[in-house]
Amino acid sequence: MTDPTRRLRDAKPVPFWLDDPSRPEAASALVADTRCDLLVVGGGYSGLWTALLAKERDSACDVVLIEAQEVGWAASGRNGGFCEASLTHGLGNGHQRWPGELTALERLGARNLQAIEDTVKRYGIACDWERTGSLSVATEPYQVDGLRELAALAARYGVERTLLETPEAVRAEIDSPAFLAGLWDRDGVAMVNPARLAWGLKRACEERGVRIHEHTRATALAPSGSGVEVRTSYGRVRAGRVALATNAFPSLVRRHRPYTVPVYDYALMTEPLSGRQLASVGWRHRQGFADGANRFHYVRLTADNRILWGGYDAVYHYRGRVRAEHDQRPETFATLARHFARAFPQLDDLSFTHAWGGAIDTCTRFTAFFDLSHGGRVAYAAGYTGLGVGATRFAAEVMLDLLAGERTERTQLQLVRRKPVPFPPEPVRSAAIGITKWSLAQADANDGRRNGWLRLLDRLGLGFDS
Repeated sequence: MTDPTRRLRDAKPVPFWLDDPSRPEAASALVADTRCDLLVVGGGYSGLWTALLAKERDSACDVVLIEAQEVGWAASGRNGGFCEASLTHGLGNGHQRWPGELTALERLGARNLQAIEDTVKRYGIACDWERTGSLSVATEPYQVDGLRELAALAARYGVERTLLETPEAVRAEIDSPAFLAGLWDRDGVAMVNPARLAWGLKRACEERGVRIHEHTRATALAPSGSGVEVRTSYGRVRAGRVALATNAFPSLVRRHRPYTVPVYDYALMTEPLSGRQLASVGWRHRQGFADGANRFHYVRLTADNRILWGGYDAVYHYRGRVRAEHDQRPETFATLARHFARAFPQLDDLSFTHAWGGAIDTCTRFTAFFDLSHGGRVAYAAGYTGLGVGATRFAAEVMLDLLAGERTERTQLQLVRRKPVPFPPEPVRSAAIGITKWSLAQADANDGRRNGWLRLLDRLGLGFDS
């Protein structure tokens, strides 16, 4: 076997999805004062869905969207492209936090995923949408029991899952010597090209009449008469209502900031597999998969049969700094390359073409939370923790419900009405995250046994997800 890190020699230090000649030209910056009914701050999925759904609800609503960089530039254009129905970061997390609501949350999540698929078709968004489902795979014996427990939990809530209890059964789907068992969600996950989804939503917004301004950073927010004023680098926007969709970046509402921290996630992309290479792996159903460790990997095929291999490390920088230089982390890329070689030894001759990272927003419950401020004129959603491709559309619906003052099934959920426990201030925050990451690594090395620190976090309903 060749040195796995040699496969990184020619990898471009840019996100694969954004390295695309079909990338649209940026919209012009806002260089004058303007007014609107609804201002959306942030051009990722949260903001795009909010703007589009606002116009679908009321075509006469004047909507402006501003983005500091370019639409889809941040997490929305860098993620693995797993569009999941789950609104709760999986059944286990949902059962732990909202057992009385989980049946409704699963139903709402399934409806939300179907609505995304319907939108992709309705607007002709060419984003390589594939409703493949996904596999949770066990790579250690103790994880097999965890999959059995999750299968039982799914049955309890009437959620369909297929348990592949033997190495032979799971390897018939994806052939890796590391796989011992699997749990297949056949319908609740789609694979998508994440950047093209964002660009398609941008086009749909523009077709509906949304005024989009890129390279327009929001710098301050304040009340203004019966509405809200948001200052930008070159002007001001006076809006009746504002939806904040800044996620990993500092909120314009300072009291929201302790509820999220940005963590850096990393991924590699291979060159396209030949027919022989793909046949050696199988993968007839093209599911994405993730392993059962605390420090897990997420993996999928692209439309042109490349393998995206991401995850494992989740890196927090002191004071939550989000900087371009953090997008590259050679030591993580080397670790990922070595792990890939162990998972797929039959692909020893496969090289990586791209290596990148980016910040995601996480909170202490791993799912989006919501809030209103400025007398109900400003709505906010954040905290997706890596499962935002699908959940952002649901969050957009919630923000629009809240801004309209509507009492809906969504707004009555405890998931919506209650916020997570905030993170402590620095330097306690960095110390707590460091201890938690060390403890998670120790649990992975000790058959999943959680130490006293992790058990304490479990009792308090807190955590830090990798």
